[in-house]
Amino acid sequence: MKKMVSTLLVTVMASSMLAACAKSSDKPNNDNAANVTTIEFWAAPNPTQQAYWKEIAAEYTKENPTVKINVSPIKESPSSEASIQAAIAGKSAPTISENINRGFAAQLANSKALVPLESLPGFEDIVKNRNMSATLEPWKFADGHQYVLPIYSNPMLFGWRIDILKEAGIDTLPKTYSEMIDVAKKLKAKYPDKFVWAKPDLADPTFWKRWFDFYMLYDAASNGNKLVDGSKFVGDDKAGIEVLTFVDNLRKEKGILTQTVTDPFENGVGVFTDLGPWTFSMWAEKYPNMKIDETFALTMPPVPDGADPAASKTFADTKGLVIFAQATEAEQKAAVEFIKWVYSDTKNDAKWFEQTKLPPARDDLTSNDSFKSILEANPELKPYAENVPNAIPPMDNAKYVDLQTMIGQEAFNKVVRGEIEPSEAWANMKKAIEGALQK
Repeated sequence: MKKMVSTLLVTVMASSMLAACAKSSDKPNNDNAANVTTIEFWAAPNPTQQAYWKEIAAEYTKENPTVKINVSPIKESPSSEASIQAAIAGKSAPTISENINRGFAAQLANSKALVPLESLPGFEDIVKNRNMSATLEPWKFADGHQYVLPIYSNPMLFGWRIDILKEAGIDTLPKTYSEMIDVAKKLKAKYPDKFVWAKPDLADPTFWKRWFDFYMLYDAASNGNKLVDGSKFVGDDKAGIEVLTFVDNLRKEKGILTQTVTDPFENGVGVFTDLGPWTFSMWAEKYPNMKIDETFALTMPPVPDGADPAASKTFADTKGLVIFAQATEAEQKAAVEFIKWVYSDTKNDAKWFEQTKLPPARDDLTSNDSFKSILEANPELKPYAENVPNAIPPMDNAKYVDLQTMIGQEAFNKVVRGEIEPSEAWANMKKAIEGALQK
């Protein structure tokens, strides 16, 4: 019996020692797991962007095994902005999110949800290595911080149906307001049923639609004036009234159509419209006849008479990435190192441009050889690349939705419909915006 007990004790002790050894041998693995910093990266709900970031994240983690990057799309229900706000409220915000515009960033910054990027070691290296100082400058917020690193910047351009214009005897594209009015007169004389600008959005007060009509014209007329800077109205009265007067004059020449027409520019009902670089992939399938320098051409927005067309500015359809304040210090540091790695090699921006057709937010797209083959294969993208430094991002005010709705309701939409004089419209809009900013 004693022998059995002794044997049992030996067995138990041996088992305990083995278990202890096993735990001891497991410990380094647990320590290794603890040393891995995980970055949650929310990508735009766009398949090409998600694919890009997953590829880039996989490349980075191969070189940096102590970092894990989980790339997932931002939920769009009910909207990407609402999903981000819900995550912040639930203390489950990601480390990084892309697809952020300045207006929404202002909302997040007001609630202290974002890290000022310039406060993080390594941010200056990102700006320098990516050659994006000029492009980044308009992104500075009224409080002096940089909350968003722009990833891409689409300088919104105007497209012209040059084939129709030639038929109307117009061989030179207009660059000023008076030249635009001359085009309207010649076009209506040749084709009474055609219009210069055929677009229902011109009479629609929805806030984001002003980015693609009013802001394009206003940025050009005002040399990129912000209209609203932080909580202050800083609009250029002269430029604003000139823009509205031009639109009113175009209406008087019957050059504007706001009725719903299927693809009015592509079908030749209108000869002038805003175009982004995402348009051309759709045209390749649906409208193969649309060829640059054959059926259409691209220009920066027209400017008031007396202004220099070569100095024209335009609205930037642009979004970037942010780092959330809920992230730990280690996660924030790892996030900056990842971003620095991405933008330290131009090939990553070239891959982005090739895959998404969205111009990287940098100053050297037309001078850097890394982008040469892309622009040669896609000549319609070259004017966008050339004007990235001339594009102005959205306002940095948390009330941007309400403020931009006022632009339409008080001024732009009413002028398009011929309901108000331009100077009165501008005054009413200015008063409404200033009132909203004081609340």
